[in-house]
Amino acid sequence: MRPNNTDSLITAAHRRRELTRAKAIQTIRELDHAGTPVTFQAVARASQVSRSWLYSQPDIRAEIERLRDATQQAPSPPIPTSQRASDPSLRQRLTEATQRNRQLAEDNARLRRQLAHALGDQRASPPALNPLPRGTQPVTLQ
Repeated sequence: MRPNNTDSLITAAHRRRELTRAKAIQTIRELDHAGTPVTFQAVARASQVSRSWLYSQPDIRAEIERLRDATQQAPSPPIPTSQRASDPSLRQRLTEATQRNRQLAEDNARLRRQLAHALGDQRASPPALNPLPRGTQPVTLQ
């Protein structure tokens, strides 16, 4: 009678499946971290698994598709997902830029008022105290 070794075969198959999954997931992370486009072909080649196996794994397939779509929409060369700006980060930068623009516009208006007052004072001063040389015209704001 033959010995029953199905338990060890099943255990080995489970172990091989988990190692293959870990290798594919690690490859996806490495490709994304390096800024390399994440495609089924690139993951299959780098992790030495078949593309059909990658397609048959729903979670791995979804991650590859997500990263592939993000890479295709990104400027060239692609930026790794971990280094891309998030929507809240971009909104914060936009808010800060808007506030800075508003502050600069207020500073500009204040300086224009100060210059207008200085020029008005200069025109109103007696000619002997006027520091402008003869024949020069004062600058006017437009």
